[in-house]
Amino acid sequence: MMTNLFSIFDPSTSIFNFSLNWMSSMIGLILIPFYFWILPSRINKLWNVIVFNLHKEFKTLLKNKKGMTLIFLSLFYFILFNNFLGLFPFIFTSSSHLSMTLTLALPLWLSFMIFGWINNTNHMFSHLVPQGTPSILMPFMVLIESISNLIRPGTLAIRLSANMIAGHLLMTLMGNTGNMLSLFMLNLLIFSQIALLILESAVAIIQSYVFAILSTLYSSEVY
Repeated sequence: MMTNLFSIFDPSTSIFNFSLNWMSSMIGLILIPFYFWILPSRINKLWNVIVFNLHKEFKTLLKNKKGMTLIFLSLFYFILFNNFLGLFPFIFTSSSHLSMTLTLALPLWLSFMIFGWINNTNHMFSHLVPQGTPSILMPFMVLIESISNLIRPGTLAIRLSANMIAGHLLMTLMGNTGNMLSLFMLNLLIFSQIALLILESAVAIIQSYVFAILSTLYSSEVY
């Protein structure tokens, strides 16, 4: 049962043994050039407002480091496009796989750690012992802070993939029961699926924002 249930997340679509599922990650890139030649629409203006506010927030967290906000804005766009594309029928949700989310989280965290320990070694050591910690608790705090630091890329990756999987599984389970329901229950199921789809749209935005903002916070700790 569980194998069949989770098989909806397995890459299986292929032409001439070439997997097309991961190509869904590139569909969002096709939409970007349209912003450079079409007339500004309300959607475009709304998107610019969102980008401007995110830029200001990231710049505050990064202590006005020039250019770094572009990295996290691009990360936000990329995850948001993939999360939303997964809500369409027959489109593979690449952000529901650890191979995708861990590929985004691990290099970012590793680059932050290498930069911090090479350039700001004393500052990185000071993060292991919070200010005001009693002397007897310092060894335990170093151990706890080290473990929490090491699991950061894993928690980033698992948080995104688990949230995307959970909603899709629930929608799939509810959708598979449609053949056995009466007309009244079928109408109720349709309304429930619409409500879940709206909820998943909100989750797609929230999870992309959480991933980007946590990456920004982790990077702000290394200098």
